Amino acid sequence: MLCRASAAATRCAASTLRVHHATLRSVSTAAPGFWGEGVKTVTAVDCHAAGEPARVIVAGAPNLPGTTMLEKRLSMMDHCDEFRQLLLQEPRGYPCQNANVIYPSEAEGCDYGYVILEQNKVYPAMSGHNTICVATALLETGMVPMTEPVTSFAIEAPAGPIHITAECSHGKVTSVKLLNAPAFVAHLDAEIEVPELGKVTIDIAYGGMWYTIVHAPSIDLDLVPSNGKQISRLGEMIKVSSREQMPVQHPEIDYPGSDILCFRGPVPAGSNADAMNAVVMSNVDLDWDRPETWTAMIDRSPCGTGTCAVMATLHARGELGLNTPFVHESIIGSQFVGELVEETTVAGIPAVVPTVSGRAWITQHCQIVVDPSDPYPVGYTVGDIWG
Repeated sequence: MLCRASAAATRCAASTLRVHHATLRSVSTAAPGFWGEGVKTVTAVDCHAAGEPARVIVAGAPNLPGTTMLEKRLSMMDHCDEFRQLLLQEPRGYPCQNANVIYPSEAEGCDYGYVILEQNKVYPAMSGHNTICVATALLETGMVPMTEPVTSFAIEAPAGPIHITAECSHGKVTSVKLLNAPAFVAHLDAEIEVPELGKVTIDIAYGGMWYTIVHAPSIDLDLVPSNGKQISRLGEMIKVSSREQMPVQHPEIDYPGSDILCFRGPVPAGSNADAMNAVVMSNVDLDWDRPETWTAMIDRSPCGTGTCAVMATLHARGELGLNTPFVHESIIGSQFVGELVEETTVAGIPAVVPTVSGRAWITQHCQIVVDPSDPYPVGYTVGDIWG
């Protein structure tokens, strides 16, 4: 049974909803589980934004209780994580895959919302590259009508409504700018102890996820693709140490951290970027007694929420003002452009409202299939590439 549905979830019947030009279908979670009998399919639009992949699930998802995407996120986490495993783990996924499950939204001004799924049971409140992929998929499939040269609309993330401005030409999305939820800083220049490294100086900031931010040269680390294994290993060790020694919690929603890490480094020669980064994401549970688990993976994109968190720390230090474009480069040379457009507060904490701009491409339209005789209905992981 793929979903261990709660009593509330089992009362949710399957629904078929037509919004704009496309039909969005959810599969009932009624007993004996939403998968039931027979061959089942999930319809996906696979994309990448600046090199980082994301699946956009437009049909075949479990029907979750809750009126907000934050509530649906919690329901998926608590009762239906098998669906995330099905989409992201082998043989249907791979370590760097992400997914976004599209649902009708009841938020004001939003026709659609999305629950974000990442590896190692991470369910972000917000993700920039995932949002750029979602906006592109909704527009290029006609689920949201496209108006050229600019289409503006809103979609509901678990963090709340996200306003989208998409530049469009000849039926294609050429740029997506998202107005993110406020970003803010929890700690600047804090010190933690990390096995093998000793004292490490970190910042901790929220940009949609909780980021531990480290200046890579401070630990003699070069942010180049050939160093990928070392970047992943040290990043995960620092992040887990940060979470253990300096836990943080969002003041308005139940979202603890840190759940991700951003290394910052010097800009490569010849680049027009203002800064570069390598964002380290979990794909296994780190166990300090098992060094083989001291590993992770690297975001191929410049990371949208990571860009927001970094801009928040720069603003807090007086190094980045409002309305100043900030070009952020990834480890593979792709770029997002961030900008701080407003100062605000979150539960009395100084914060900034960021935008992030980037582009996504659809890579395939696919049906993800599970046959009842398949011995791996939710997939598996193997330590050669999963740690």
